[in-house]
Amino acid sequence: MSTAKQPWGKPSPKDVVSGLVTGLFSIPEGMAYANIGGFNPVLGLYSGMVPTVLGSLLARTVLMTTTLTSAIALSSHSVIAEAGLDPSKLATVEMLTLMVGLAMTVFGLLRMGSLMSFVSNAVMTGFTTGIALQIIAGVVGDATGYHPTASNTLGKIAQWLWHVGDWQLAPTLVALATVAVWAVAHAIRPLRSLATLIALAVVTAAVALLDVDVDLVRGISSIPNSLPTPVMPEFSQAPDLAFGACAVALVALAQAAGIGSAVPNPDGTRGSVSGDFVAQGVANLGGAFFRALPTGGSLSRTGVAVSAGARTRWAGVFAGLWLALVVVLFGSVAELIPMPVIGGLVIIIGIDLVVGRLPDIRMVLQTSWLAALAMLVTFLATTQLPLQDAIIIGAALSLLLFCVQAARHARLRALEPTGDGHYRLVPVPQRLGDGDVVVLDYVGVSLFAEVSRMEEQWPRVDGDGVVIILSLRILPDVPSSTFLKSMARRADQLRSRGGRLILCGVDDELQHSLAATGLLERLGPDNVVPAGDVVFAGVDEALRRAHAGPGQSP
Repeated sequence: MSTAKQPWGKPSPKDVVSGLVTGLFSIPEGMAYANIGGFNPVLGLYSGMVPTVLGSLLARTVLMTTTLTSAIALSSHSVIAEAGLDPSKLATVEMLTLMVGLAMTVFGLLRMGSLMSFVSNAVMTGFTTGIALQIIAGVVGDATGYHPTASNTLGKIAQWLWHVGDWQLAPTLVALATVAVWAVAHAIRPLRSLATLIALAVVTAAVALLDVDVDLVRGISSIPNSLPTPVMPEFSQAPDLAFGACAVALVALAQAAGIGSAVPNPDGTRGSVSGDFVAQGVANLGGAFFRALPTGGSLSRTGVAVSAGARTRWAGVFAGLWLALVVVLFGSVAELIPMPVIGGLVIIIGIDLVVGRLPDIRMVLQTSWLAALAMLVTFLATTQLPLQDAIIIGAALSLLLFCVQAARHARLRALEPTGDGHYRLVPVPQRLGDGDVVVLDYVGVSLFAEVSRMEEQWPRVDGDGVVIILSLRILPDVPSSTFLKSMARRADQLRSRGGRLILCGVDDELQHSLAATGLLERLGPDNVVPAGDVVFAGVDEALRRAHAGPGQSP
């Protein structure tokens, strides 16, 4: 059955298993993230139920798991505190979740996901690699018993490694045992997709039987054997939370934007960042009435699902359902999961995510020093600064990289007729004498930064009656005013010596801009040749007009 007829696909046994593993992971990880953000840890647990199911059903990146992340938890607490509200008040938290969902949905419906396509691969590689290290830095304390106090990701990892002597023996051995069991199971092909679940179950059982003294999930909070009961958000606080909700939404969406490239759809279908925006928005709109914190696409939880064998979006649906079932039936048993086990498995996932980015890192390093610099700066920003600042820096770097590359590659070339209806590209003549007619081909996007380069390549006019035909094959719908001003100046210079500037390949939008700015009148209607469907047909028409003379165009 085609995807169009069955948009949700058919669940597989591996999806059921993957959902179970992801659901179990959501117990300690969700509670830990909520605790890190200063919220009731049980809210982190509930954030993996309704939002995860709704997000998985609607996401265009089918394996993306929508749930709470550490960055979202920290950003949410900061927003509520800065608004002068109480983060411990449930109705306030749910109002923020509702506002975040509304912002995400609006962004998606306005197709603002397309803005993410302007973020270069270099910037996205630095961002996702930094996020992977953030994931690792967030659990090193659980894995070894030593909790670094540095304020940024690289500082935490460096401090953690430097104080290896302060690592506690019991949690470190449990984490190493978890990695070892996972590695053995992963090396056996039939068990590869179950490696995470096997490591979680085996080491948890061993710790319980041997009575190893390590932190357990129950140390974060007790788990109630019940589903989240409905709650109403505090609607009167919407104005106070509106701006902050947009900030949290951008943090969450930026984190999720890299999941599509890191974890492409198994069936080969294309994802949609805007579609994912809407899916995450609906997930939050639903979760806001069932005690969920703001949620978004989680790279770490998606990594858990994929490593456990997820094949379709049903893996995420099962994750939310399994979590609900486990909480209701075995909530107290889940409290026995050791935190070093979670730490060890999350470190494995983080390392796997970094290794998965190595081909992109090598590609960026081999592309250009500008791309490599953008990747490095974004990586450092992601690991050293608040995530919202890193997002702004990454977007600015992408824009700057585009402008620099566009300005560097914009050029003028001359078109020389071959006599058989074709043209060859030749260098622009340095000077033009009396009565010369030359066709110039402009390759660029009319970015203002390109104009100075084009001016440098423009031929010197030493004679009278010179006609310059400028072919505009690659020009956006709305050219820059700097470009139009340059064309106006060139047209005036040529006209002062009895010459003409003819623009050919002019589309409707450019025609409108020429008319609105008065440039059409300065050029003269006969000196503007519309674009056609045939390549260089406009050049042929422009040449006929040039040789026919002013006012005598055929």
